[in-house]
Amino acid sequence: MKKIIIILFFFITSCGYQPIYINKNSSNLIFKKVELIGDKEINRRIVSFISIKEDKNNKQLNDLLLESRKNIVETSKDSKGRVATLKTTVEIKLVLLNENKIIQERTFNESFSYNNKSNKFDLAKYQNEVKNNLVDKIIEQINIFLNLI
Repeated sequence: MKKIIIILFFFITSCGYQPIYINKNSSNLIFKKVELIGDKEINRRIVSFISIKEDKNNKQLNDLLLESRKNIVETSKDSKGRVATLKTTVEIKLVLLNENKIIQERTFNESFSYNNKSNKFDLAKYQNEVKNNLVDKIIEQINIFLNLI
């Protein structure tokens, strides 16, 4: 039994496993110019969570363009014509540019459907929570995408 555990230990430690969220080399998260278009709150949240930095002096770095959009759509109505369910969609378009030429372009989408609430204050608060959760999911995807480039 000890031999199996020792052999298993050597295979696991020597396979090169590294957690994806450990960012030893954060130089790929420094860009020459970061341009944010669309929903300012979503863009600020993305930039702060991923720690995207600007260095305008380094001409070899790429430019980053983030275009965000939030959309709330009525998906169904009840028999009286009132909205029964809603769907919130958050879309982020990420473009990496070098000397105005597109290097990488990717669109991240997340959506969530939910029932309408009679209290509009509670509905607005819930929609904000839904938006934040969707943005958090997209932040994870963007972080993985930027670390793999």
